[in-house]
Amino acid sequence: MMDVLLGIDIGTTNSKVGAYTVDGQSLRTVSRPTETFRDERLGYSFYDPERMWEGIRSAIAEVMESLEYNRVSAVGITSMAESGLLVDRSSGKPRSPFLPWFDTCSEPQAAFMKRESDPFERFVRSGLHGSFKLGLPKLLWLRDRFPEAFQGEEPVWLSASGWIAYRLTGTFAFDYTLAARTYAFRIDRKEWDGEWLNHFGFSSSLFPKAAGSGSIIGTVGSAGQSAGLPAGTPVGIAGHDHVAAALAVGAVKPGVVYDSMGTAETLVGTLDERELSRQDYEAGLSFGIHAANGRYFWMGGQPSSGGSVEWLRGLLGAPSLTYGEVLTLLEEAGGGGTGPTGVLYFPYLTGSSAPRPDSRMRAAFVGLSKEHGKGDLLKAALEGTAYQLEFIKRSAERLSGQPIERLLVVGGGTRNPHWLTVKADVTGCTLELPGIAEASLLGAALAAGIGAGVYADAEEAFAAVAEAGAARVIAPDPGRREQYRALYERGFKPLQEPLRRWFSEGV
Repeated sequence: MMDVLLGIDIGTTNSKVGAYTVDGQSLRTVSRPTETFRDERLGYSFYDPERMWEGIRSAIAEVMESLEYNRVSAVGITSMAESGLLVDRSSGKPRSPFLPWFDTCSEPQAAFMKRESDPFERFVRSGLHGSFKLGLPKLLWLRDRFPEAFQGEEPVWLSASGWIAYRLTGTFAFDYTLAARTYAFRIDRKEWDGEWLNHFGFSSSLFPKAAGSGSIIGTVGSAGQSAGLPAGTPVGIAGHDHVAAALAVGAVKPGVVYDSMGTAETLVGTLDERELSRQDYEAGLSFGIHAANGRYFWMGGQPSSGGSVEWLRGLLGAPSLTYGEVLTLLEEAGGGGTGPTGVLYFPYLTGSSAPRPDSRMRAAFVGLSKEHGKGDLLKAALEGTAYQLEFIKRSAERLSGQPIERLLVVGGGTRNPHWLTVKADVTGCTLELPGIAEASLLGAALAAGIGAGVYADAEEAFAAVAEAGAARVIAPDPGRREQYRALYERGFKPLQEPLRRWFSEGV
C-alpha cells in the first residue's frame, strides 16, 4: 500500500482533481469544466454551487477508482482567489449567488469603499489595492441586490475552496491566502478586520476562522465518502491557486519568481514577513501571507491574459477557432521567431491591475493596417500580454532592487510555444518550465501534506518533488529582445497615461 496525496484545483475555466505520490509523481488527473452562467436581468455572472460540487465529487470518484488499494493521506483544495458565496450557517445551503472573481457587478461598491478610507492605510493592513474583484465589495453588492440573504441567522461567506471543503467535511473554514483576497483581513495581524467590517455593518463572525495554508480543517464526512474518500481522511484548504503553485515550483524563498499563465496571468515572488511600506504601496503590487511559514508573497496580475486569446478566438472563428487553428495562424504570422508585429495591444478587457490598478481602463489595439490579418492580431495579443508582464516585472525590480533575469513558468499558457518565445524576448528573461503538468494541483496536494505532517515544511515538500519532471529552458533572442524593448519604451509604456486618461476621465 502506498501513501497518496489528493489535490483539488477549482479554476476559472476548468476544475481538476489529481492524485500524487509523496515524491510528486502524478497517478491520475481528472478535469471538469467550470461552468459560468449569466443573469441578464440583473447583469451578473455566477456559478451553480451544486453543479460545481457535483463536478468535483464525480472527478474525485473517478480518481479514487484508479487508486485501488493506495491510501489517501490528505486532501488539499486550491482555487481562484476572490470568488465566493453566502451559506446558511445551520443548513449549509447557499443563500446567495456564487459570484466569480472576474464579474464587474461590484465596481460601484469598490469605488464607494475607496472613498471611505485612506488607501495607504488599507494597503498596510490588507496588502491590497481596492478592486471590484475582492470579497468585501461583492458582499456589499449582494446586500444591495439580495438583502434576504442576510436576514435571520447570520450567514457565512465562503471561498470556492471553502465551499468544497465544507461539502467534504461539514466544517466552515478559510486559509490565510484566500482571506487575504477579501479586503476584510489584516495580514499584519492574521485576523479579520472587525473595525473595518463594522464600518459597513458587517461583523467578523460573517467569516469562518482562518488558518495557515494546508492546515487540516476537518476530515471527510458522508458527502466525501460518496465520492469514494474514506471517512476520517484529513482535508486542508491550500488556498490561492497561484500561491499553491509556488510550493510545487519551489518559489518559497526570496529571489525566486514565477509566472502563472492561465485565463489570468500572475507574476509571484516571495519576501520575509514585515511591515508594508509606502514604497510597497507605490509599486502597485498586491501582498499576502505565503503558504511558506514566515513569508509574504508579492503578486502582480493581469486578469485578461489568456482571456485575451480566448476572446479573440471567439471573435475570429466561425464560431470558434480550435487551439490547433490558433497555432497555425500564429505560425503564418511568424510565430514568436520573426520579431514584433509592430501592433501594440493593451490587454485590459476587464480593467488594468498591477502596477497601475484601474477598473475603468480598457483594451486597445494601436497600429493596425489593412495588411494585418487574424494571425497578426493573435500574435499582437501575445505581445501585449508580454509587454504588460514587463510592466509588472519592472515594478517588482524597483521594489526589490534586484533584476529579475529568470522566471519559472507554469500554467495552461505554456502549451503555446509562440507565446513563450514572445514572453522571453519581451522580458529578456530566461524561462524555465518545470516538468509539472499541473503546478496548482500538485501544490494543493503538497500543502495538505504539510498540514498532515507528511512534510515538515514548504522547503521539505518542494525538495521531495523537485525531481518529478525535467525542466525546459527558453532563452531570449538578443536581436528580437532589442526590437521589443524599443517598442515597449517608445510605445507601450508612454501610451499608458494617455489611454488611462481617455478611458478613466474621457479626455
